[in-house]
Amino acid sequence: MSDLSGRPTALYRVYCALTSIAMPLAWRTVRAKLQSAGVSEIRQRERLGHASLPRPDGRLIWFHAASVGESLSVLSLIRRLSERIEDAQFLITSGTPTSAALVEKRLPPRTRHQYPPLDSAGPVARFLDHWRPDAGVFVESEIWPRLIVETAQRGTPLALLNARLSEKSVAGWKKRPDTARYVLSQFRLFLTQNDRTAANLIAMGAPADLVQPGTNLKAMSDPLPVDQDTLSHIRAQIGARPVWIASSTHAGEEETVLAAHAELLNRWPDLLLLLIPRHPERRGAVCALIDATGQSHALRSAGQQITDDTQVYVADTLGETGTWYALCPIVFLGGSLKEIGGHNPFEPAQAGAAVITGPGYYNFAETFAPMVDSGGAVEVSSASDLGGAVALWLSDRSALAAAQAAAQSCVNTQKSALDAVVDTLCDKLGLEDAGR
Repeated sequence: MSDLSGRPTALYRVYCALTSIAMPLAWRTVRAKLQSAGVSEIRQRERLGHASLPRPDGRLIWFHAASVGESLSVLSLIRRLSERIEDAQFLITSGTPTSAALVEKRLPPRTRHQYPPLDSAGPVARFLDHWRPDAGVFVESEIWPRLIVETAQRGTPLALLNARLSEKSVAGWKKRPDTARYVLSQFRLFLTQNDRTAANLIAMGAPADLVQPGTNLKAMSDPLPVDQDTLSHIRAQIGARPVWIASSTHAGEEETVLAAHAELLNRWPDLLLLLIPRHPERRGAVCALIDATGQSHALRSAGQQITDDTQVYVADTLGETGTWYALCPIVFLGGSLKEIGGHNPFEPAQAGAAVITGPGYYNFAETFAPMVDSGGAVEVSSASDLGGAVALWLSDRSALAAAQAAAQSCVNTQKSALDAVVDTLCDKLGLEDAGR
């Protein structure tokens, strides 16, 4: 989207024209999704750039994230920044109702949440006119050309934090080198999750001296919240029964999990599986799979209790995963038996769990690698493997304790990197400059 002089190219202008033309249709689609999720009309209009909150006085540091995981991953960073820069205010934008609901429950001091503007002229201008951010941090792969360019053109320093781009995305940008060079030239800093992403960004046109391999910000996230009343209530229902967890499972994975559970029931007839589907709206399909295996189940969203006859408890609710992790130190993390990319292993590890994963965790390869190497996580590829891993930790408490300690050690190592991230952001974005 630029030539060598730094001017927008024809492709950028075409993109801007097309997004302006498509904006009414995009707005109808987005509004329908927000309405179906019960989002109020005033908050829906945030996607058009109409703020529902006043801008606070003083410096405002803006974090933009895609959805739940990315939004939650910046909360600990904001807390650390707020301690260091006492006069700063913070804004988080994210696009999904789920992320908004979870972030609202955990907002750090001096922080507010809004939905981001659609990447079109009117919404972007209204958003920037109102919020006037003093610095902006885009998290992971949220590259919206117009929002990025127009923010930078107003003199706002920008960083791309925890950068992670799919190979498909990288290939697409490489076909448009001027486009990529222009968009990436708007940033003053790139902190990537790994060396591979750093190399990809440089190959796409990012200035090499601004690209720094870092660590996965999600490893530094605060532990998931635990509802103590719910925890006590569920513990009373479970009693002394052995338990294991299959969390964030996707379509095509529950079959393997349930097959492993069936084998485990032969050895531990009172064993309870706590099954947490990644997408709660799949509850019907998940329950049908359980019924097909002949196993009995109770459904969290229906208020069903865990009885002595319950073999699978389907935890099909949002915002309670931390509570479930507090129940049991054996967690299989889904999104990994299929080519989905996996999920964040530090969430169960922070709760004290040892982790089991399938082989398809490529989105978290740099996170899982040291955990697997140290024994804090185990990789499996079949129902037999999964059942064997669970059986080992159910039967050998010393082996489980060693795995838990290894997983926790990995978490502690990563957390020490948070201060380095804060130092880098403050330096490259001028967050502590007296004149800002």
